[in-house]
Amino acid sequence: MKTRGALLWEPGTNSGWTVEEIEVDPPKRREITVELAASGVCHSDQHLDDGVIPLPWSPVLGGHEGAGVVTEVGDEIHDLEVGDHVVLSFLPSCGRCRMCVSGRSNMCDLGNGVLGGTAPDGTHRVHARGKGVGCMSYLGTFAPYATVPVDAAVKIPQDIPLDKAALIGCGVPTGWGSSVYAADMQLGDTVVVVGIGGVGINAVQGAVHKGARNIIAIDPVGFKQEQAQEFGATHAVGSYEDAAPIVEQLTNGQGADRVIITVGVATGDVLQPAQEMTRRGGVMVLTSAAPVMQRDMEFDLFTFAMSGKRLQGSLYGTTNSRNDIPLMAELYRNGDLKLDELITRRYSLDDINQAFADMQAGANLRGLIVY
Repeated sequence: MKTRGALLWEPGTNSGWTVEEIEVDPPKRREITVELAASGVCHSDQHLDDGVIPLPWSPVLGGHEGAGVVTEVGDEIHDLEVGDHVVLSFLPSCGRCRMCVSGRSNMCDLGNGVLGGTAPDGTHRVHARGKGVGCMSYLGTFAPYATVPVDAAVKIPQDIPLDKAALIGCGVPTGWGSSVYAADMQLGDTVVVVGIGGVGINAVQGAVHKGARNIIAIDPVGFKQEQAQEFGATHAVGSYEDAAPIVEQLTNGQGADRVIITVGVATGDVLQPAQEMTRRGGVMVLTSAAPVMQRDMEFDLFTFAMSGKRLQGSLYGTTNSRNDIPLMAELYRNGDLKLDELITRRYSLDDINQAFADMQAGANLRGLIVY
């Protein structure tokens, strides 16, 4: 099938995306083809362009946050059929590997290859200019059609709007789960969320769901501070320095119970201020992507060890996509999860570079490519 997609031909060079003709193959064994309604614009795709996530291959069809309707199924598909509505999960879940069967499907073995440049069988499903094209997270949602592994598709009810559902393929569960699961949050906690983008704003929502008493949002952009309070933050400030006296006052000097780091890029200086704000025995959650070669960091190891704090890495919010994507769809249906309000601007595929520029400028909670 011939269609159009947004490609990076020189990853890591900030060269931007080119929208051009691509060819999408039909599904093979345990694959489906999906006609997408929309795709979210996520920092992880920007990191392919700026080199924070380096790729040794090209070209790449970006996009890993989408939802749509199944149009074709390959062999050995038993739980999906043409016409079903699905969310595409940016990390697949096979349900059979050690991680999946132990309840940690966000660490599924299939996920090890999502940046490998091919489908799981080592071949390509997308072609452009006579070359095989690698798809971000096996998906490539920066095109109106995608042929994907069935292990990356989660069925949702047909009454959930697909443009909103696209957001629960990555950003929403990553942020929401960082609070609900990774932080081990308790009723009445004081929580700090550092970085209020498409992930951090959902960490705020997750903290609300877990019954946090105080939620302090930190972001230098005034618009995001305002939005954080709309989504349930009790306080919103521009820096760690501004947050410190608030946390001290709210906790009688004990420190925050949970500090969740969801900044766009985690550099070596991001953890120590978080530790200084965390109480003894508290939890810091690092959800942000960091430069692959980041090795040096400022961190007071003595205090960390002696105070019994925990530093928890969180991939995909530590969620289980097959359980949590339908759960979040139901929460949205019941009015308990905000998705409409996350979408700041909608774009056509041709405007994708503007969508990333707006994201970088802090103008959006989430931009959405609509097909």
